[in-house]
Amino acid sequence: MNKKEIIANTETFVKTTLEHAEGGHDWFHILRVWNNSKLIAKNEQVDEFIVELGALLHDIADSKFHNGDETIGPKVAREFLESQQVEETVIVHVQQIISNISYKGGNFTQTFKSAELDVVQDADRLDAIGAIGIARCFNYGGFKNRALYNPEIQPNLNMTKEEYKKSDAPTINHFYEKLLLLKDKMNTKSGKKIAEERHQYMETFLQQFYNEWNGLK
Repeated sequence: MNKKEIIANTETFVKTTLEHAEGGHDWFHILRVWNNSKLIAKNEQVDEFIVELGALLHDIADSKFHNGDETIGPKVAREFLESQQVEETVIVHVQQIISNISYKGGNFTQTFKSAELDVVQDADRLDAIGAIGIARCFNYGGFKNRALYNPEIQPNLNMTKEEYKKSDAPTINHFYEKLLLLKDKMNTKSGKKIAEERHQYMETFLQQFYNEWNGLK
């Protein structure tokens, strides 16, 4: 089986698996990350096959929807890639991308680094900021029945990984606990450039939100 066929089969597998996924982590999220990954990869020295597989499979079983179990995603990815006769070194690399891509709070340290992970991670983070990032943030907040905003509950910028995973703070807090921090955590030149504009859009949104909240506009 050639690489083009494997990518096509992976696309079909992910579409089917995430058919009923939450709106911010569904096939369309994967598609945006996949497209952004291919765009960023053009300017990087990377194995594009690994980048595409990593992008397509990075949320195949997000731990947020599996009681915090971070082993399921890499396991599902391995089982599928083995069925496609993908070589072991590629499988291991893709598993490492899945295990290390997520933002798990300010005190989390990645245990693996690669140029391919940098590309997919930037693509995933770009989908968490800007207009789509705002939409996804409130969609997930609604999915978890969180308050929009509560001025009495301040953002917690020093959460441990476990506290971050269990947080039920208002959705607006998530901007300060994650989204506004992503611009300075981008890995690639292309990712940083795109992130600047999307970050500014979020800043403008928040100012408008507070003005409306406080009856100023």
